[in-house]
Formats: sequence, structure tokens, C-alpha cells
Amino acid sequence: MKAKITLHIYAKTTKANAAGQLPIYIRLTVDGQRFEFSSKKFIEKSKWSPELSKMKGSSEEARTINNYLDLMRSKVFDIQMELIHKNEELSLENFKSRILGTHQRERMIIPIYQNHNDKIEELIGNGYAYGTLERFKISLKHLQEFILWKYNIADISINKIDYAFVTEFEFYLRSVKKCNNNTAVKYVRNFRKIIKICLDNDWLDKNPCSRYEGKMKEVERDFLTEGELNKIYNKRFSSERLTLVKDIFIFSCYTGLAYVDVKGLKKDHIGIGIDGQKWIFKNRQKTDTKSKIPILPIAEELIQKYASHPKCLNEDSILPILTNQKMNAYLKEIGDLCDISKEITFHMARHTFATSVTLTNGVPIETVSKMLGHKNIQTTQHYAKILDKKVSEDMKNLRDKFSNNATTQQQKQFN
Repeated sequence: MKAKITLHIYAKTTKANAAGQLPIYIRLTVDGQRFEFSSKKFIEKSKWSPELSKMKGSSEEARTINNYLDLMRSKVFDIQMELIHKNEELSLENFKSRILGTHQRERMIIPIYQNHNDKIEELIGNGYAYGTLERFKISLKHLQEFILWKYNIADISINKIDYAFVTEFEFYLRSVKKCNNNTAVKYVRNFRKIIKICLDNDWLDKNPCSRYEGKMKEVERDFLTEGELNKIYNKRFSSERLTLVKDIFIFSCYTGLAYVDVKGLKKDHIGIGIDGQKWIFKNRQKTDTKSKIPILPIAEELIQKYASHPKCLNEDSILPILTNQKMNAYLKEIGDLCDISKEITFHMARHTFATSVTLTNGVPIETVSKMLGHKNIQTTQHYAKILDKKVSEDMKNLRDKFSNNATTQQQKQFN
């Protein structure tokens, strides 16, 4: 990074013009290599000070020329600081290209990422959901913090991003930000989309993410069994607060709607379906995919129960839902009061709808997938795997029962 840099400004006596004036030249030397260029300024020989490298006197002409020469000195210094800041070589070529304006402006990753996010924000409700924007915003924030943490700079040229950068970013997410495997992989995949934009625009020649193989781990989604669901439904609470939370949770269990979708559920989202019965017609907030859900009797019962609630009347909402944080806190209390050992969260209601309410009762997986608003059936198939595990456990209990009966019969025979 160290380099010997000198700047010499002089009046060139060998190139006097017809009026006898001398052109002022600027010579930059970097580690013994020279580059000199004309300032396009001319001066009478007697007015030039070789010792001070400036025009003598304080006339208007002197102030104009000397100010220009000071600007050139500052420009060279600024270029030096820029190269050091960007960890680039202090070479004559790098100075020369910037002085002459032939240097191609580097594309930095943060403005490209921000531009991508701004476009998504403009398209919310038109192909993109708010949840998608939030994920990319968080991913950008993590990237900015990583660049500062790793390189002590605010931004980095896309040409400096290599495979090592990608793996270090993932390491940072796991170690410093304490992200679990799936969360870290999702953030890197978001970043990979920005790199694809760079490749598609021919801003990059090589894909730094081509060898990245971050794999998602399958996560077991907990749900309530039919017995546990009935236990909560039949439980009576003296507290209105717990009754409200129970009802909204049960409603989600019988509709499959996520918290944000229950919160945004309005009266005009309910209409008459193909069978002449009431259905919910609503785009999922997370993916903006259409959900069409026939309203089951228990869900209808709860809609009617809160139809005249002041909050529902004022906000044209279906249920007077609390914040997600409060809902989860009260659901933990409800779980304790119902002697359910599982840690109940509001999102468990969606999993319960997919398993205990629908799949267990013979609803085809394709139908469940459509009601849940899943973009592909593979997401829904995970719930079927959970049920396979339950079938295995139930059959094991049955085998044990048969084995115990057989043992008892044998003992009777010997006696």
C-alpha cells in the first residue's frame, strides 16, 4: 500500500505560445513513474515563481490560476485517500485514470441492493407481499453490518465480492447474529438474488455464489392433536381476556389463517363459494397468493360471536385481535391451564389446521395446500410427513398391545 508520491507544478519553457507565454504543467510521480499533463493555463515567465510553484502577486489573474492549482493538488490528495479507503493499489495508472476521468465508476453492492428493495416496495400488492420486502430489508441491514464488521468500510465494490465473501457472510450470520441454519441460508439466498441482478446486467463476469450450497434443514412443525384442540375449545375461562385469545386461536385452527391474515381479515373478505356456503377469499400477506377457505361451523360461530364487538364495528374487522406478542403470551397461559405440555404459539394454529383438522380427517393434500395458500405442494407435504410419523407411533402402540395380549395368552396356557 505504501508508495512514494510527488506532485510538481511548473511553467514549461520549451512550449511557449506565440505570445511568449508558458504553459503550466502538472507532473505526478508515483514510485518513479511519471505522468504529466497541461493545466491549459498560460503565464508570462516573469510572473511565475518556480520556488513556490505558483503565480506571483495577488491580482485577479493570480488568484484564479493559483486557486485552480490548489484544486489540482487537492484532487490528487483526494484520489490517494480514495484508493487507500477502497484498498486499491496506489499505482500511476489508477491516479491517471481518475485525473483524466477515464476511470469507470465502480458499482457498489449497497446501492444496488437498496434499488432492488425500493422496486419491491413500489410493487407491494402487485406481485410482491409486504413480508417479502421485510425479509430483504433485514437481509440488507445484515449485509451492511457485515461489511463494516469484516472490512471496516461502509460499502464494497461488486468486483471485490468473491466466494470467500459469501462464506464469511454466512459465518457472520451464524456466529455474530446468532441466526439458525435456515435463517442464515435464507439471508444468503436473498443476497444471491442481488448478485444475479449484477450478472444479468453484465456488471460481473463471474458468479461468486456459484459454489454456495447452503441447505435448508427440515424443521418439525408442532401442532395440537384433536384431543388437545378439543380440550382448549371446551375450556371455560373466567377471564374475558383469555376467552378472547382462545376464540381467536380456535378460529385460526379452523381456517388455517396466519396471525397477520386474521388481523387483516375484513367483512368483505367473506363471500359465497361455489357450494353456496360462506367462504373466506383473501390473499396471504406473506406470499400474496390467493386463499379460498370454506368456513367451518366453529369458525362461523366465532364470527357471529364478535360481529357486534365495538372494535370489529369501528375497524370493519372480523375479530378484535390483540398484538401477536400478547396473543402468544396469553396462549402460554392457556396451555398451562389446559394441562398441555407443548409451548403453544399462534402460528401453531395454522399447523393444527393442516394436520388435525384437515389431513387427519381425510381432506386431500391438494385441497389443504390450496386453502393454506401454499405456492407449491411440497410445502404442504411436510405436514403429511408429520402425520406419517404419528401413524408409525400409533401402529407401534398397537403392535405393543398385540404383543402384550399374545404374552398373556401364552402365560394362561402354561398355567
